[in-house]
Amino acid sequence: MTDIDLDLNAGPALGDPTQDSLYRRMRTMHSLYYQAVDTMDLEHVNHFERDGVVPIAFSLFHYVNVHDGSFMLITGEPPIWNDEWQERVQLTIADHGKHKTVDEMVAQRIGDYDAYKEYQRTVFDRTEAHLASMDPADFSRVLIAKPYPPMIASTYSARCAGPQGITVLDGFECWLYQHGLRHMGEIELARGLVGLGGMTS
Repeated sequence: MTDIDLDLNAGPALGDPTQDSLYRRMRTMHSLYYQAVDTMDLEHVNHFERDGVVPIAFSLFHYVNVHDGSFMLITGEPPIWNDEWQERVQLTIADHGKHKTVDEMVAQRIGDYDAYKEYQRTVFDRTEAHLASMDPADFSRVLIAKPYPPMIASTYSARCAGPQGITVLDGFECWLYQHGLRHMGEIELARGLVGLGGMTS
């Protein structure tokens, strides 16, 4: 079975409706990333369109690496990415680029595509396993209380959060789910620039 053949409806529904919905949505979004990487080669991923336009390599690594770090903020588990993964994936810029400019990140390239795919799957598998087994009561735990520090105050998650601050549910919804969909939109647009189509109608 290939990644694209993944049966998103496999297995029983989770007992808590919020947990079940989030779990299914995350798996579905992850399936888009699997489909994207399985229908591109390294030439597509590293294609340089023009100055001011980051390559698909940036969008792929940026999202997965920020996902990896955000998971630590939510669960306390250390990130998977380390120097050994950098040696394997062979990024030209060993940084997810969240706090860098487009001009700084336009040179991002992936060296070993299979190693990148393995890293992506490792990050996504860990998140899905956690969502499937976590106590839904943890969704209400506050991760960042108000007043927010300046770096947080201007973020999407700060706009989305309720009066108590950013919760675990907000973290999953904003840092992992919404962020992933945003960059998948970039990837689908960029696929058109290299002669590939979108993945959903």
